[in-house]
Amino acid sequence: MEALHEALSRVSAAEVIKAVLSDPVSKGQDRRVNVRRIRLKGREVFQFERLTEKQAFHENVEEEQVLERLEAAMEAFRQMTVWTADSIYSFKITKKGKLLSNRQKHQEAQEVPKTHDRTKHHLLPEGTVIPPLVDLGVFTKDGKIVKTMYDKYRQIDRFVQMADEALEAAHLTNGPLRIVDFGCGKSYLTFILYYYLTEIRHLSVEMTGLDLKEDVIRHCAEVAARYGYDHLHFEVGDIARFSSDAPMDMVISLHACDTATDYALYNAVRWKSRLILSVPCCQHEVNHQLQADAFGSVTQYGILKERLSALVTDGLRADLLRAQGYQVQVLEFIDIEHSPKNILIRAHYTGVPNTEAAERVRSLVQTLGIHPTLYTLMGETS
Repeated sequence: MEALHEALSRVSAAEVIKAVLSDPVSKGQDRRVNVRRIRLKGREVFQFERLTEKQAFHENVEEEQVLERLEAAMEAFRQMTVWTADSIYSFKITKKGKLLSNRQKHQEAQEVPKTHDRTKHHLLPEGTVIPPLVDLGVFTKDGKIVKTMYDKYRQIDRFVQMADEALEAAHLTNGPLRIVDFGCGKSYLTFILYYYLTEIRHLSVEMTGLDLKEDVIRHCAEVAARYGYDHLHFEVGDIARFSSDAPMDMVISLHACDTATDYALYNAVRWKSRLILSVPCCQHEVNHQLQADAFGSVTQYGILKERLSALVTDGLRADLLRAQGYQVQVLEFIDIEHSPKNILIRAHYTGVPNTEAAERVRSLVQTLGIHPTLYTLMGETS
């Protein structure tokens, strides 16, 4: 259609983040097409996901071809929405064949300086109605983020982005997946990740949220049942004592306090979980043990000793995972202005132990005279 071609020519392919085609022209065709920018082998491409009633088909398309492919795909649909860095473009073809188009500025883009850093854009942008998160007080009924929950939403949305990237890199996008969220708390992350993987990615997922608070877990279980999330379960329990009848493919923990993070990582290693995503919190243990005279200029000041201890703790955790056959990244999780606990450990199991990492751990532990929990636990899996 000439009018659609002209309208799409105003969109910059370099700025496209994702697109959705819906309302098929006739039955028996694809019911929906999801298009999103992904990183594949060091370069960015667009993944076209065609959804039929029972199956999903995937194809990767180069950036310079994406607008042409969207135009061609639109022949089978009446509606298309395209998200770019600062705008949302809507296209609709009426029953009489007339094209209606509209461009709307992102509300967020008007508040935040323009940037080419695509990590600033949400996988589930404001306006996406996720019923459980309405119940949990994150979204309003019309899909807007509750103002007091905006920082929390940024954290969980960023976590989901990083989990999505890890699934792509580990080639785990076909499912099924067994996932456990250790220290799930009110389960904002648990619900949004489950929703994204099952409703957007259409993966087969069996997911468990674990926490010590009985009333919180009871409420989360009620919300899951209310929305028919039959494969999302919640249990009351201690991470250190958690057991499963089968290994978990992905272990996640968001702000599991102090040694709770160590037990989460230890469980993952025991299962040889394919993916680990952990945002540590409150690293008190090493801070209490650290007595190294060589660092006296630092450790004599409480705040500096605390920060050094946190860095040492997470550095040891990363190398202990490497020693157990994981490829590890230590990443900035979110801007420090939104959360001071902004380090994420992301690990992918390769099965190839790193002996140099193991030696670094032994050397550092001896130098500092410390005995971290994860180091002790890993002795059982060496």
